[in-house]
Amino acid sequence: MYTEPSTRILLTGGQGKTSSRIAQLLISQDYSLRSAGRSPSKMNEAQADHVLFDWYDDSTHDTALHNISAIYLVAPTDIHPEEVMIPFIRRALDESIRRFVLLSSASVSEHGPIFGPVHQYLQEHAPEWAVLRPSYFMQNFTEGGHGHTLRQQGQFFTSTGDGKVGFVDAEDISAVGFHALTDKAPHNREHIITGPQSLSYAEVAALIHKLTGLTVEHLSITEEQLVQALTAAGVPVPYAAFLAELDHRIHVEGSEDQVTDTVLRITGREPRSLEDFIQDNRNWFQPSLIS
Repeated sequence: MYTEPSTRILLTGGQGKTSSRIAQLLISQDYSLRSAGRSPSKMNEAQADHVLFDWYDDSTHDTALHNISAIYLVAPTDIHPEEVMIPFIRRALDESIRRFVLLSSASVSEHGPIFGPVHQYLQEHAPEWAVLRPSYFMQNFTEGGHGHTLRQQGQFFTSTGDGKVGFVDAEDISAVGFHALTDKAPHNREHIITGPQSLSYAEVAALIHKLTGLTVEHLSITEEQLVQALTAAGVPVPYAAFLAELDHRIHVEGSEDQVTDTVLRITGREPRSLEDFIQDNRNWFQPSLIS
């Protein structure tokens, strides 16, 4: 392994879908870790050190970086996260921290917005780096995102039309991230991470119905309607417009219609299918839970 268990790995992103899962993988392998976020940690002190961390408050950065060997970077919800992330990375480099793993998106290349400038900076300046570029999370149907409208109305909406997505399990993303943080040889590359199959949202709705009996509908809406819905849910307007643009690209360009071997190549096991994910979460999809 790259890092000795006595040296801490810093996980930004607090209790996020991937940070929390990477934390459990590190704990299971006896690595020392520090979680960093604006909310208290759900892990006890014996499992992980936790510090208050805010990307926009650099007074919280030094404590987070103390005695750290590698960093998992989760961007804040901001149209220009590089304005706070790159100074933080510079500070980490000054502390002789060598390894960085960034959570990005399959839809965003190093030349794209949001995560792109940070991706490019790591590629140019970090001695050891990896960028995780996952497709859309399967957990969006259970832990947030579409899960809310599924519970409330038995439906979810996008402006992706009949565009397809290689939905991927957060467990698989996290397993790739774990290896990127701990493998002896640095990856020094991006990883486009998908599940084993590309599906449209209408096909997902049909699959949920087939496996659970729950009637689920995919509503196809316009980009403008999506921006309105996201901003009503508290997403800042510029970021909502960015997310709507991603849906547009899925619809028009097929930007997420891809399947890669990344999970198998990095972890040695096949990625979880959406069918298996739904089967394993059948209780969540029971009609009695939909109000």
